[in-house]
Amino acid sequence: MDVEAKSKEVFNEVRKVIAGQDQSLSQLFTAILANGHCLLEGVPGVAKTLMVRSFSMALGINFGRVQFTPDLMPSDVIGTRIYNQQTQTFDLRKGPIFVGILLADEINRTPPKTQAALLEAMEERQSTIDGETLPLPPPFLVMATQNPIDYEGTYPLPEAQQDRFLMKVLVGYPTPDFEVDVLRRHHAGFKIQDLNSVGLRQVVSLEELQAMQKTVQETTVEDKIFNYIQSLLTATRQARDLLYGASPRAGIALLNCSKAQAQIRGRNYIIPDDVRELALPVLRHRVVLRPEAEVEGLSSDQIIEQIISGQTVPR
Repeated sequence: MDVEAKSKEVFNEVRKVIAGQDQSLSQLFTAILANGHCLLEGVPGVAKTLMVRSFSMALGINFGRVQFTPDLMPSDVIGTRIYNQQTQTFDLRKGPIFVGILLADEINRTPPKTQAALLEAMEERQSTIDGETLPLPPPFLVMATQNPIDYEGTYPLPEAQQDRFLMKVLVGYPTPDFEVDVLRRHHAGFKIQDLNSVGLRQVVSLEELQAMQKTVQETTVEDKIFNYIQSLLTATRQARDLLYGASPRAGIALLNCSKAQAQIRGRNYIIPDDVRELALPVLRHRVVLRPEAEVEGLSSDQIIEQIISGQTVPR
């Protein structure tokens, strides 16, 4: 499977809708090829939801959206059994989780009990309703969004649940030129409610996506890359400004994402630059700052960047 060629087709389609977010698009698609969930963080109106919808259409994956609210219950997400008076039996009513790509919109606005309802689904690709375990349709990816500036009425994701997300992608503002392009598109009649109007089409089938994911798994990795990833993990655990460093699961995530990026760029092998470029989105939500570091105004990104620059790059 030529992952590079297929990836270009997907990006060309998505760029019909999204302008000026190439880095976020690349990271999001990297997570999809690595078969992992993704947490998108950004202020309202920067096209987080539109990105996910566009990828689902280009990939032909069944898409579902749940708007997370403080009164949302676990059964509203995974489903429940409803009593049928005609048959006098309890019928299974599946929740919106039974889709290929689930957009968990503003996931930090719902209580921990409902957030936890996603844990089994994200880890095992299955959901249990009244003791019956049901498989979720492939590839089943959770793309969750959260707003970083509005904390009133929110429930921050516990570290254990954040760790289930392969990457945390920060979606920022577009550059002025691209923002002007966005304005021109809308002036010309583009409506985000109707993506078919811009000619967005499916270019990859589910079978092709699964073949791409399999090709990603077969990417060549040299011992020096394994050692480089491990040295980064160790450095996070020894950093004086971090209370907790990255776990072995973080290393596996960084390895899988690096494989996907290598294939997107037409290589069947990882180079150190793949690891360096993806270290921030893979590790930023998996480390915990010390309180004194937060008081000093430091961020996890700053500390991870210092760690990356302090490590010897293998040749």
